[in-house]
Amino acid sequence: MTLPDGVERDYSLARLTTVRAGGEAELFARPETEGELVELLAWAQAEGVPVEVVGSGSNLLVADAGVRGLVLKLAGELATIERDGLRLVCGGGARLPSATAKAAGWGMGGLEFGINIPGTVGGAVRMNANAYGGELARVLEWVDVSTAAGTDRRRPDQLGFGYRNSALEPGEVVARASFGLGEAEPAAVKAILAEMRGKRREAQPSGIKTFGSTFKNPDDPRAEGRTAGQLLEASGCQGLAVGGARLSPKHANFVENTGTATTADVLAVMAEGRRRVHERFGIVLEPEVQVLGDAEWPAGWDLA
Repeated sequence: MTLPDGVERDYSLARLTTVRAGGEAELFARPETEGELVELLAWAQAEGVPVEVVGSGSNLLVADAGVRGLVLKLAGELATIERDGLRLVCGGGARLPSATAKAAGWGMGGLEFGINIPGTVGGAVRMNANAYGGELARVLEWVDVSTAAGTDRRRPDQLGFGYRNSALEPGEVVARASFGLGEAEPAAVKAILAEMRGKRREAQPSGIKTFGSTFKNPDDPRAEGRTAGQLLEASGCQGLAVGGARLSPKHANFVENTGTATTADVLAVMAEGRRRVHERFGIVLEPEVQVLGDAEWPAGWDLA
């Protein structure tokens, strides 16, 4: 197989994830323009090569055996943040907290909730990421979605948003997104951002190798309004460890890599936490973290 320019073989993905675990991508590339992205997607489709996208790696777990196919990380023009009046236009690879901070500096409000979503704009759209009462769909105007056939613009109502998901399919990549914001006093917005950062530091582990929330908050009535973290804590999971992975003593819905964790360790500690919650409450927690590659889920994972 002849590879396009810029495509590398056997690229370590652990360094691109915040939990720092997992294997290599069979093929890897950093497209910097919409044209390069479409060309890579078209090549992959023609060759029958599956495609995955890595953003900030903050909600990502890579299989220890690696990832078959082509893994993309958007860069260059596909990671820019620009102002157009009261519109913020971002590349899919732009970090959402950076976009939020820039908007504040430009006197634009409405995206404040993004300061505590440690992912890219593209990942936030794909996962319909919301935090602290903010809703992505409220400020999202349009999204440019690239495929092997080219790029088309879609409105939020065409994205099939649900809780922590969208209708975007494999091979569909968010190249660019536009947010319609309002005028705001920069100092006031920055004060709100500082307060939100503080709340996150108080509630969640920081300065460690981890990803975002491990499990989705359940809508099961037996949860009685409790979050996944509260259910895990009530089930005695704070500090639960398997190998180099543990559920954080500070917030049980966060997995920490204490230094030597493999993805197998992470999956094992997730499975044990899930089992304990099911045993105590009858609730089956569903993972929020995204898994790339053929990871081997531990025996006993299927509880339902």
